[in-house]
Amino acid sequence: MSKPDELLVDLAALVESGQSNQMSLTVVTGGAVITGRLAPEAVWRQRVSEVLTDSARLGEFAAVFNTPATKGPPTHLHFHVARILQGAMGIPETGGMYRVAIKDVSAWTVGDFSYSDH
Repeated sequence: MSKPDELLVDLAALVESGQSNQMSLTVVTGGAVITGRLAPEAVWRQRVSEVLTDSARLGEFAAVFNTPATKGPPTHLHFHVARILQGAMGIPETGGMYRVAIKDVSAWTVGDFSYSDH
């Protein structure tokens, strides 16, 4: 999108203000479909930092995520427990942490997709 969708910005701002991670969302960005729950940026940064800190090889990168969250209107969506849809499956199966620029979202819907082997 050349101009971010105001409704999507408002939704992201509500997630930020409420410090909630229960809003499920599916977006299309750069040809990929990402589905999962939104988290406030500060919560997302903290969780990424924790994961990196626990890694023997990646611990030194944790400090990058300990910086304060962005001020002003949200410019990015912060997904946790999220998956990239690939055919009939989601990658990774356990869910990942994704950051998506709102201006790059070409389509979106409230809710996430679940998977079934049937």
